[in-house]
Amino acid sequence: MRYVTELPFETTVEDHWIPLADGTRLAARVWRPVAPTPVPAILEYLPYRLSDWTAPRDAQRHPYYAGHGYASVRVDIRGSGNSDGHQDDEYSPTELADGVAVVEWLAAQEWCSGKVGMFGISWGGFNALQVAALAPEALAAIVTVCSTDDRYDNDVHYTGGSVLAVDMHAWAATMLAFCSRPPDPAVVGDRWKEQWLDRLEHTEPFVHTWLDHQTRDDYWRHGSVIEDYSAIKAAVLAVGGWNDPYRDTVLRLVAAGKDSADQGSSDGSANAGRTLGGPVRGIVGPWSHQYPDRGLPPGPSIGFLQETLRWWDQFLKGQDTGALDEPALRAWITESVPPATVYDELPGRWVGEERWPSPHVRPTVFPLAGAPGGTDDVDDAAVATVLRTTAPLVNHLPVHPSPAGGEPTAPADVPPSCLVASPQHTGIDAGRFFPFGNDADLPPDQREEDGRSVCFDSPPLTQRLEILGRARVRLRLTCAGDKGQVVARLCDVGPDGSSTLVTRGVLNLSTREGRDRVVPWEPGATHDVTFELSGTGYAVAPGHRLRLAVSSAYWPWVWPQPGGAALAVAPAGSSLELPVHDGAAPGGHPVVTFEEPEQAPPLGVVYPEAADQRPERRVVRDVAADEWLLEVDPRYGGTRIYPDGLEFTEDALERYWIGRDPLSARTRSDWSVRLRRPGATPADLAWDASIVTRSEISCDAEYFHTDDEVVARDGQDVVFERRWRRSIRRTAG
Repeated sequence: MRYVTELPFETTVEDHWIPLADGTRLAARVWRPVAPTPVPAILEYLPYRLSDWTAPRDAQRHPYYAGHGYASVRVDIRGSGNSDGHQDDEYSPTELADGVAVVEWLAAQEWCSGKVGMFGISWGGFNALQVAALAPEALAAIVTVCSTDDRYDNDVHYTGGSVLAVDMHAWAATMLAFCSRPPDPAVVGDRWKEQWLDRLEHTEPFVHTWLDHQTRDDYWRHGSVIEDYSAIKAAVLAVGGWNDPYRDTVLRLVAAGKDSADQGSSDGSANAGRTLGGPVRGIVGPWSHQYPDRGLPPGPSIGFLQETLRWWDQFLKGQDTGALDEPALRAWITESVPPATVYDELPGRWVGEERWPSPHVRPTVFPLAGAPGGTDDVDDAAVATVLRTTAPLVNHLPVHPSPAGGEPTAPADVPPSCLVASPQHTGIDAGRFFPFGNDADLPPDQREEDGRSVCFDSPPLTQRLEILGRARVRLRLTCAGDKGQVVARLCDVGPDGSSTLVTRGVLNLSTREGRDRVVPWEPGATHDVTFELSGTGYAVAPGHRLRLAVSSAYWPWVWPQPGGAALAVAPAGSSLELPVHDGAAPGGHPVVTFEEPEQAPPLGVVYPEAADQRPERRVVRDVAADEWLLEVDPRYGGTRIYPDGLEFTEDALERYWIGRDPLSARTRSDWSVRLRRPGATPADLAWDASIVTRSEISCDAEYFHTDDEVVARDGQDVVFERRWRRSIRRTAG
């Protein structure tokens, strides 16, 4: 990392209160040039506390933009950090309306030229897209990083129509811990405690709302810009990583660009509402859920700030920087790697695609088959590479007990099929849903997971196979019950038998006809189902094998359905479709290069080393009870000491249990946060506030049961304590 101290503009930093129409004030910090000439403003709009939690990250970005001639602004959303009011949900209508008001306020300041941009990662990337869809006149460009255009099917709550247990739970617990934190008396003064208690009184666990909406309804359509891309008039630079769960948004946004969308219709009429109203470019690297200049695994990193400056200069200052001369999509393709939970840098190369979907990508179908010579066999010479299984074929599904205690279903006749009846702990080696660049984030060797699945393997490849985009799985499926889920993983199997996860996908069988409806499966019926796997850029080496692994469970990513119904997959009629990239030499595509990363100097925060740090991810098996426990330390930050003396201590532990019965699934997260600032003498604490939270989810066949608790202290005194318990009917999850 190169730290830049000499920048074109001398800068200053100021704290402001941004007034809203209802009297609420939002806390803002503005870095801008000292010179009086008005400059464009760039907004980052988050609930993550500008005065402490994001301060180290803010110090690396906002002063850099200011030093290049921008007013770079960080704002705490309503009810968070030091801002007034209450936070009622993610991306609420109030949050987005406030965002529009902030854009308009910035444009009206005497130090602003009237042009505004928005940027952010994750939450800040979400609301940059969402505010852009409201089209405030001053908002000319956005940079959205690791974000989504689809709040239902590509966020932390549901995946493939199933409850995303790992983050429905963990993120709700995280936000309860964030929403409960106090404002800083150094900023808001003596009213901090009154404001804190008011905030706590209005806190409600987000998980209640999220579980109340188990299908794609109007709640999820709000804030999902996929509903109408044409509402976005601002220029969009979308950035993601193949190891981030939001990577498919980049592919969809680029496909919605005018250059790409116009390929589908001579007059564009077929794409009404499906085409962005402004220019778009996309970048997908090897990265996790992090800005791509931070140097966190997996790399390589890029000069992200320089790349975004080109975007800002083009659309906020009107300079021709060549930003639109870049390919519509710049994507990293990783070479075959052995499985590991962390890679400092991944081997590979950049490719540029002038539009997306790309003419350089060819959908290629790989049929599934049983052992050679079986009744379902295919002629290998007549088709593309066949993926075969050695699992025995059956003609009947076993008797399935009714989860409600009624009569069991009768055995079902099926076409020659592989029985898929995965143990409930299948998925324990899935890795972290949100990799953050930590040592235990990525999926380990998948051989144990493969053993809990039915696998279809190719012969060793005779030549390199380059994949770019989203694979699609078609399965001829029989389900013994009226509900269930199917999970497909694509793996790269090395000559030594090691199995590296390439990508995966999930389908809740009751949402096979659309995420907005629940259609029960007729027990014993056979249907063809099709679903996509997450996007990837990956090259399988010669001598390696492709493996498609199919399972009926994936804990703790997918909350199991009652009954744990077995599935049967008929190889005949089933297939894997891969987006095969032509793998042309670099001369056949636009050359893609990036500068080396550079940032403003660090803030000077001290991170004391923990004496006895627990493992990041630990799996515990109780053999006698036949129960599995996954413990996760998310490592969001730990203890840090700020230049003003603020000591910020944060600890979190997530736990996920599962036994043989799918109704044994349960989760728990515990958070503790303490903020202390010394007074005039070492013995005098000017501020000492803390919170402890506990969040749990369990289930039975009919309901999810949530149990949340917050305890807040001023010094040693408990000033607030509340517990919420709810039972929420299972309608789809």
